[in-house]
Amino acid sequence: MPATDPVITLERFNESHIEGITALYNDPAIARQTLQMPFQSTELWRSRLVLDNERLVKVVALHQGTVIGNIGLEQFSRIRRSHAGSFGMGVAVEWQGKGVGSKLLATALDIADNWMNLQRVELSVYADNEAAIALYRKFGFESEGLLRDYAVRDGVLVDTLSMARLRRTPKAG
Repeated sequence: MPATDPVITLERFNESHIEGITALYNDPAIARQTLQMPFQSTELWRSRLVLDNERLVKVVALHQGTVIGNIGLEQFSRIRRSHAGSFGMGVAVEWQGKGVGSKLLATALDIADNWMNLQRVELSVYADNEAAIALYRKFGFESEGLLRDYAVRDGVLVDTLSMARLRRTPKAG
């Protein structure tokens, strides 16, 4: 069980985190809340380790060297969508509700705002994932629509919410 005030560090996803990320997303409780497939290999996660793409930032949360969460933020590559990006994240079950998601999301949004100059950050989340939806709302995300029968989870089609946070910068003038 985590200590009352655990030291959580954030690092850019690298080769040393591959086994931890694989274990995180191979947890059935985590996989069922994402679009990841079960029983993923370390080779799959190694192939997702992109080192030379400035439009893609992946950060892991660590406690005593163990991966307990991650977030990936990607700026869209199409010119007319380059003001926008999206992210996906996961937090180990035993660390949910302890500030890990907030720390990861705050870091990703700082990068989105102050380094990528994104005006729009969007996501999709299962419509029944109330804890995640509350976290996103805390950071200024708003629901934009319900996507019905979006993905298969536990053998049935389930809905997701499309959410986004818009950041308007003042126009020069």
